[in-house]
Amino acid sequence: MNLLLQRMKEAMESFREDQSGIGVVEIILILVILIGLVLIFKNQITAIINSAFDAINADSGAIVQ
Repeated sequence: MNLLLQRMKEAMESFREDQSGIGVVEIILILVILIGLVLIFKNQITAIINSAFDAINADSGAIVQ
């Protein structure tokens, strides 16, 4: 009986200490937060990207000549 109880206790401890699925949950939460931030700041991000491309296009004429 003691041996069975000891094995059950070891199995419960290994199950409690097993955290292999936590990484997936953390990645999903981080992705949800990033998508939310992108949706909230969509207009500002678009303005920054457009201004960067405008600057690149304006300066590319000087490089070609």
